[in-house]
Amino acid sequence: MKKLETRRYISGFALSLGLTLVAYLFVVQGWAHGWTLIYVLAALAIIQLFVQLMFFLHLGREAKPRWNLTVLSFAAIIVSILVFGSLWIMKNLSYGHTHTPPPAAIIKDEGYKP
Repeated sequence: MKKLETRRYISGFALSLGLTLVAYLFVVQGWAHGWTLIYVLAALAIIQLFVQLMFFLHLGREAKPRWNLTVLSFAAIIVSILVFGSLWIMKNLSYGHTHTPPPAAIIKDEGYKP
């Protein structure tokens, strides 16, 4: 029993490591650009989520299938909060980076008076 469990953990780790390496290579080697790269990375992230759920959280071996839906729903909520919250924060922080204003305009915009 322990040998089978160890094999599951090792194969889950190998799959996770492989998926991370593929995502890294897509970005560093420039195999895709623009929206294609975003779609590939999103697909790899979703696959990575399912690998984590199956191999480390034992989602497929649960005796009560209702908990499977609960765990999956919770994971989807957390991932949505992280992704959309990060995008919202980055959008709000990038107001001064689209057109670089002179430093005096920044000081005036922020209401700073020396």
